[in-house]
Amino acid sequence: MSADTAVWRRRDVRVFGGLVLATTLAGCTTATTAPAASSTTGPAGATTITATELLQVTSPHELTGMTLLEGPTFGPDGDLYVVDVTAPPGGPKVLRIDTESLDVTPVHTDSTSAYTSAQFSPVDDRLYLTDFIGGRIDSVTADGGDLRQFFAGDVDGAPIHPDDVSFDEAGHLYVTDSAGYDRPYWEASGRLIRLDGSTAEPSVLADGLAAPNGVAFTPGFDGLWVTHNTGNQVDFVRLDETRSRVAVAFPALYIDGGTTQVDSAAVDADGNLYLGLHGRAAVLVYSDTGEHLATVEMPHDEDGVGSATNLAIEPGTTDAYVTVSGEAGGYVYRFTALGEGIRQSNGG
Repeated sequence: MSADTAVWRRRDVRVFGGLVLATTLAGCTTATTAPAASSTTGPAGATTITATELLQVTSPHELTGMTLLEGPTFGPDGDLYVVDVTAPPGGPKVLRIDTESLDVTPVHTDSTSAYTSAQFSPVDDRLYLTDFIGGRIDSVTADGGDLRQFFAGDVDGAPIHPDDVSFDEAGHLYVTDSAGYDRPYWEASGRLIRLDGSTAEPSVLADGLAAPNGVAFTPGFDGLWVTHNTGNQVDFVRLDETRSRVAVAFPALYIDGGTTQVDSAAVDADGNLYLGLHGRAAVLVYSDTGEHLATVEMPHDEDGVGSATNLAIEPGTTDAYVTVSGEAGGYVYRFTALGEGIRQSNGG
């Protein structure tokens, strides 16, 4: 999730927390007839990939005049799950998409949350959801039942704004705390937090970060990519053998985005890093050594689609799905990824 996204979206979700709306979410599941995705070679050898619109998932909400889809992740059933950050109380906040039939099914709702990411645990197959305004992490079954609060409260005496989440192989959670999203980047107060998968005991791996947002493990789970939304940079964080402390960390990429800000992150089986953007409907793709390999563009016939904040690559395939949002509503676009999908390219 981007900082600019964060400013309006977190401002608006605070409003959601204090209102009870009777409005229901109007969804659209009509497929488009866009041509197949294409690619060309641009300056410096980077490829431009043109994605195609798969379907419109949501219409703009009355309160915000827009939609924000996030957290795409494939479930054990093979369907794609997304969260609607700006869904009003009582409206579907988690939705399931059949990418073949294009059916959209509401999975979960409540009256207070603003979920910004989703990922299935490798241990219990439950869907974990980060609630930005509630400062907590919930979990549900794949059908939206058995709601449980996994974590809530302060960490080291400070409230958290949980944004994205990534699991290691043992089921421990690595969460970006996007504190400071509404302040200048030089007043950085964000954190990278580890939550024990069994006890939910928190520990701070890093602090003083500029509104950290995306978090994704490398294919071998030996390092984490962490995006800084207001800093417009990506850090590489190598953990120790216990994965409970940082061994070394350094800036890996600086995003020359102008008014665009880096958002969520995903990694494919070849180690390529995919970065969603806020303020531009595009995804940047880099090698693990920092080479700009491709830019994925999301063309739209109308104004009102300004961000492509997150993506998931279906495990075992190169079918990539991007959440694209704005005043026109919430959409999912599809393109062919450079490498196959794995857990690290699936949600968060």
